[in-house]
Amino acid sequence: MKYATEFRDPKAAKAVLAAIARTADAIGATREKPVHIMEICGGHTHAIFRYGLDKLVHEGVEFIHGPGCPVCVLPMSRVDECVEIAERPGVILTTFGDAMRVPGTKRSLLQAKAAGADIRMVYSPLDALELARRNPDREVVFFGLGFETTTPSTALSIQQAAREGLTNFSVFCNHITVPEPIKALLDDPDMLLDGFIGPGHVSMVIGTHPYDFIARDYGKPIAVAGFEPLDLLQSVLMVLRQIAEGRAEVENQYARVVPEHGNPVSLAAIEDVYERRPSFEWRGLGEIDASGLRIREKYRAFDAEEKFGIGYGAGPRQVAEPEGCACGAAMTGRIKPTACPQFGRGCTPEMPLGALMVSSEGACAAYWQYGGARAAAE
Repeated sequence: MKYATEFRDPKAAKAVLAAIARTADAIGATREKPVHIMEICGGHTHAIFRYGLDKLVHEGVEFIHGPGCPVCVLPMSRVDECVEIAERPGVILTTFGDAMRVPGTKRSLLQAKAAGADIRMVYSPLDALELARRNPDREVVFFGLGFETTTPSTALSIQQAAREGLTNFSVFCNHITVPEPIKALLDDPDMLLDGFIGPGHVSMVIGTHPYDFIARDYGKPIAVAGFEPLDLLQSVLMVLRQIAEGRAEVENQYARVVPEHGNPVSLAAIEDVYERRPSFEWRGLGEIDASGLRIREKYRAFDAEEKFGIGYGAGPRQVAEPEGCACGAAMTGRIKPTACPQFGRGCTPEMPLGALMVSSEGACAAYWQYGGARAAAE
């Protein structure tokens, strides 16, 4: 098993594409509109464009790009607060690379770094822990963000800091959860979705049962998918077959990686360290109840919001999108990125207005990377 080449086999892909076409034709005989399938994960969006799957699938299937990019859904106010922490004397702020260039209302973290703030890119919160050990006279803050995929590593780092008594380490927590925004989208009468491709990495942590409500309460099929082209094509076929057969179930295409009940070690760490916020602001979706995580009281000494008197502890701040920027609409699938008036004009990878053009999982970045100037011209 080579784990990659088998999932990129052209002959197998043609067979699955033919099955998709037959099933889509059967569904199309009973309806006028194409089947709208939302891929929740930004990694899936990039894979779809990288392999040209949007061009290969039957015309009766349309991909809708979902809010599964944690950097993209972060509101500008939280970027502003992160910059504010980084600019304080004696602070070393650490973050993942794709958060460095996300614009706030005044500047990005990269611009703050250029202006003199001590901001360092790390590959893991464990790197931030090591910085705290080496710099006992400095406050080391980790910009914790991401869905359930990255949440366990931050939780484990906080547990380790507590064991070591590292009082100069804290986390600016912006971890969020996947099921809640899906429910918000399904409750929106303007969002006409027929099914979902579920996120693979998130599901590796939480399992498949957190999506049961999608099938049970809303009658929509979902297939948790891997990231290779055949993974995605098979997941599309699984969703289409459910629709054709009048079924709504949670299916696991990515069973080689995703366990039904998730990862117990990761889930235990999350439960120990975090609790739900009453609500959290999402870019493009507004406030969503119980969709964000905060650090529990027992680990409050490692909560940067408490330590620096900032963030939700000081009261949420809502910031309007830049003029002409349609990140919210593009991120929730209401428009395609190329329909944004700023795409390729006021917003490019070199000078981004919005996070979707910056992040490695952003829909605008996917359109630009695999369409570039042609997409902008169109």
